[in-house]
Amino acid sequence: MGEFIVEADGGSRGNPGPAGYGAVVSDAATGETLAEAAEYIGVATNNVAEYRGLLAGLRTAHALDPGATVHVRMDSKLVIEQMSGRWKIKHPGMKPLAAEAGRVFPPGRVTYEWIPREQNKHADRLANEAMDAGTKGEQWSASVPAADVTARAAETGGTGVAAPPGEQPPATPTEPRPATTAATAPAATTTPGWSAAPDLGAPATLVLLRHGETPLTPQKRFSGSGGTNPSLSDAGREQAHRVAETLARRGTIQAVLASPLARTRETAAIVAARLGLDVAIEEGLRETDFGAWEGLTFGEVRERYPDDLNAWLADPQAHPTGGGESFAETATRMAATRDKLVASHGGRTVLLVTHVTPIKTLVRLALGAPPESLFRMELSAASLSAVAYYADGNASVRLFNDTSHLRP
Repeated sequence: MGEFIVEADGGSRGNPGPAGYGAVVSDAATGETLAEAAEYIGVATNNVAEYRGLLAGLRTAHALDPGATVHVRMDSKLVIEQMSGRWKIKHPGMKPLAAEAGRVFPPGRVTYEWIPREQNKHADRLANEAMDAGTKGEQWSASVPAADVTARAAETGGTGVAAPPGEQPPATPTEPRPATTAATAPAATTTPGWSAAPDLGAPATLVLLRHGETPLTPQKRFSGSGGTNPSLSDAGREQAHRVAETLARRGTIQAVLASPLARTRETAAIVAARLGLDVAIEEGLRETDFGAWEGLTFGEVRERYPDDLNAWLADPQAHPTGGGESFAETATRMAATRDKLVASHGGRTVLLVTHVTPIKTLVRLALGAPPESLFRMELSAASLSAVAYYADGNASVRLFNDTSHLRP
């Protein structure tokens, strides 16, 4: 049975703002560092980041030895006193995090100690490294080799433990993700399909519009960011006009952003013209690059590249034939794009004109669903979805694959 020291910290540059955590597990007898954990978690509060650091540290220790005893040291008086049972947990965003931390090890195997900030420099440094990496759209990587820890942590639901490049672990309902950056943001108008929760202030609401049909859409061919970049078909332009009329009647969209590809730019231009808004191009909203599969049907890919396709379906880190972009890399890109947009559009309702994989990924991350859930979502051309991001760090899926506006 091991005896570990867990030192953890979390920070937010803005409170709420871009946030991250760091945690260190060391041998209680020798002081040797056994594993490091860190993650950029998007826009959140200091307290959320601190609890996320505690949770990651405990999970990392559990991955090393599920039978260990652990002594937690943190400079957060709030977390230490609440986890020790001396202070009541009142904030609704803290309760599930504290409960989850309390379930990692059996009661009595974890003790808590408050330490001054200068004694928690290692964890603080990791938290800042994660925030620095995340704000650049990069993945934090551990300086302590931890391949075995990573595999074991994944089996027990751990996050951020020397994670492989290209994948940010998804959020769960008990692990808050991005939020608005100001409680005083202007109120959003409540409309059918997406509504604000007044107790948390107006959320940043991302209305997600898949582009209209292209000639490739009815044929169900792979059409990513590395293919022929098709424009809309006549049917696709008609779909865009129908969406525009629906959104104009609702009257809630305050900004329009689009992927740089032709089909999304054209869809966005039609909608924005009807709404009297300009279109801003957001590179992060582009579709996944499907490599050599671009322009092929699923059946054609299975016939030509069966092994590559099977690997791609089984592992989010796998790439399409010829390079392309893995779903894990798309998830990292979309998480960084989401965080940037939520931070810059607090309290507003923004239309994002984008593609199948980016929309499914944003919904997956909001739900805390596993990567394989991408294959279990149907997303029609010119459909509307919506996700709201609140000030406590939680996300709420308000709408998915709405095509009612396309009916005669």
